[in-house]
Amino acid sequence: MIRFNAQNASAFVSPDEVMQIRPQLEAAHDLLRKGRGPGCEYLGWLDLPSQYDREELTRIIQAAARIRRNSDILLVIGIGGSYLGARAAIDMLSHSFSSLLGKRQRKAPLILFAGNNLSPDYLADLTDVLENKKVSLNVISKSGTTTEPAIAFRVFKRWMEERYGLEEAQKRIYITTDKSRGVLRKLAGEMGYESFVVPDDIGGRFSVLTAVGLLPIAVAGIPVREMLRGARDGAKAWQKPDPEANDCYAYAVWRNILLRKGYGIEIMVNYEPTMNFFTEWWKQLFGESEGKDGRGIFPAGVDNTTDLHSLGQYIQDGRRMLFETVLLVDKARHAFKVPFDPENRDGLNFLADFDLADINQKAAQGTVLAHVDGQVPNLRITLPERSAYWFGQLVYFFELACAISGYLLAVNPFNQPGVEDYKQNMYALLGKPGFEKRRTELEKRLSRERDV
Repeated sequence: MIRFNAQNASAFVSPDEVMQIRPQLEAAHDLLRKGRGPGCEYLGWLDLPSQYDREELTRIIQAAARIRRNSDILLVIGIGGSYLGARAAIDMLSHSFSSLLGKRQRKAPLILFAGNNLSPDYLADLTDVLENKKVSLNVISKSGTTTEPAIAFRVFKRWMEERYGLEEAQKRIYITTDKSRGVLRKLAGEMGYESFVVPDDIGGRFSVLTAVGLLPIAVAGIPVREMLRGARDGAKAWQKPDPEANDCYAYAVWRNILLRKGYGIEIMVNYEPTMNFFTEWWKQLFGESEGKDGRGIFPAGVDNTTDLHSLGQYIQDGRRMLFETVLLVDKARHAFKVPFDPENRDGLNFLADFDLADINQKAAQGTVLAHVDGQVPNLRITLPERSAYWFGQLVYFFELACAISGYLLAVNPFNQPGVEDYKQNMYALLGKPGFEKRRTELEKRLSRERDV
């Protein structure tokens, strides 16, 4: 099982504090398990690993096999939870330089992403990459009207139709959207696109183990059934509202105690470059779930050892408002030993014949000890290896911990009201009908800023 260890935060939290929060943990557990808490209509992820739609999973695997046969590239269009989980899995479980490998070496199409920004340069450059390639497209959006993916889909739907013609494009476009409503659901029916469901009872940031994530992940050649099995085993293990017996709940408890003691920033630390986007997914999960009503822990991330040479100084000696959660992997995929150099000009022969995995581990251990000495509490989460099974379990670990943590914070962990504010302003400034009054107010404010 995935393991949690708080030993390197024990100097900052007393056993009494863990004991005193247990009644609150039990209350949060009851709110979640009995479906009585705020946002309880979005608890479909809780039993998903054992109650997923078998028929749809079969269709996902069949569609993935078809895309793998007839495509060099799968273009995934989505933003936020509609792409971060899939990208996290694909990056974490694939070759570090998969984009530079040919399809035969990679044994899968290249997965590229669009609709997660509004950069004209990005879309123009992406279009160049698609030339002379066999392309399939998966657009993921519950509403079908979110600005970034809607623009990208408009662009690439036309590109596909001009490239392949309507009939062939219809076979290469896949829709993941609401079960019964929305513009994409209607379009899928009109055009005959194969479609998959974004469940009504699962929010976007909790949706990586649904069709939202599973289709792109399966196209990349990752065994999604194993991913679900890992999540299912985690769900069975993390049932008791006891931080001594439940590592997932223990993580939620310790981070909330640290918050109450003034540590308002949590830094996710990894030591594998391919896990960068897992941190990005984690940041969205906790940022959108907890950051509301003036509450929450701010989620940040570093990729070590790289960031030890940039942010390491601040973490070691800066303001004491942060704690770290170090995500470690027991077993590397490859052995890679440091060679012996007869001249030893760099003075590193003491490392000759050391495996880089061991050096990486010692770097992590040394960094944790230094940061604890610098008064930075450290939590540790360890998974045995990077595989589909452990990825699925890790996803469920953080989803469950996030829900419990949100209820400990007394917020609704399943809504995101603040996300709408910037959208309303953007629509007004772009002249969307119905936003005329807001546009006038915003333009006055912008005018005053230009005058300063």
